[in-house]
Amino acid sequence: MDIPLRGFTHGSKFHSDDVFATAFLKLLNPGIEIQRGFEVPEDFDGIVYDIGRGKFDHHQEDKEYRNNGCPYAAFGLIWREFGEGYAGKEEAARFDAKFVQPLDESDNTGKDNLLADIIDEFNPGWDSGLSYDECFWKAVDFAKQILDNHFKSVAGISRAGKIVDKAMDECDGSVLVLPQFVPWKGRVTGSSYKFVVYPSSRGGYGAQGVSVSMDDKTLVCPFPAEWCGKQPEELVKLTGIPTLRFCHPNAFLVVADRQEDAIKAAEMAVRQELHK
Repeated sequence: MDIPLRGFTHGSKFHSDDVFATAFLKLLNPGIEIQRGFEVPEDFDGIVYDIGRGKFDHHQEDKEYRNNGCPYAAFGLIWREFGEGYAGKEEAARFDAKFVQPLDESDNTGKDNLLADIIDEFNPGWDSGLSYDECFWKAVDFAKQILDNHFKSVAGISRAGKIVDKAMDECDGSVLVLPQFVPWKGRVTGSSYKFVVYPSSRGGYGAQGVSVSMDDKTLVCPFPAEWCGKQPEELVKLTGIPTLRFCHPNAFLVVADRQEDAIKAAEMAVRQELHK
C-alpha cells in the first residue's frame, strides 16, 4: 500500500466527506501534508480528493456508484483505495457499509445524517471571525479521534477472540463463563450459547442474554419477565439466589455479587424457557 506523502482538497466550506477523507489519510500517514485551495497546482505531486474531477473526486458527470446504488463521495473513494490495506478485507467491507456509505449518501443526496450534521457545524458561523481552514482542522481532529477509537476497538475485539474461543471450548454450550470481561458478541452470537457470564466493571458478575444475530437484537432466551425491574430483596424471594441484586427491565441482563449466582440465574432462565 503506497501511502501518500502529500494531499490536496478544496478550500472554504467543508463537509463530512473531505473531513473524514483527510482524517483517514492522517491515520495512514500522520506526517502527510494537506493543502486546501480552489485550484489544484499544475505541478502538484500527491493525492487530490474532492476536487479536480479525478480518481478521488465525485463531482463529475460520470461519478461512481457502489453495486447497491450508493454513490461514492471523497471519503468512500479514499476508503475503497486504502481501507482494505489498513483494516483487512472483512472489516473494510463492514466499515464501508455501516459507516462510510451513510456519510457518502448524505454528501451526495442531502439525506439526513447526524454525524454529517455535526461535522457541518464545525464550519465557522457567519459572524464568528474564524477562518475555514482553522475550523477544518478542528473538524479533522474530531473525525480522526472517531476513526482512531473505532479501529482500536476493532483491534481489541480481535485480541479478545482467543479468550472467548478458549472459554467456549471449556463451557457447556448454554452458559458461557468468561474469566474477565472482553468483547464477546461477534464470537458468541449465532452459537449455541444463550447467556454470557463475566466480571462486571461495577462490581459483582453480570449474566447477559445473547441475541439472535448481530442485526436482530431479539434475545435467544430472555430472563423471566417476573424478574424484570424488581428490587434485590424481591429477586431473592422469586429465585432463591442469595446475591442476585438486579434484573434489567428489558430482560437481557442480571447482576449478582457472586459468579456462581450469576450462573445460577442464567441456568434458571434457560430451564424456564425450555418448559414454556
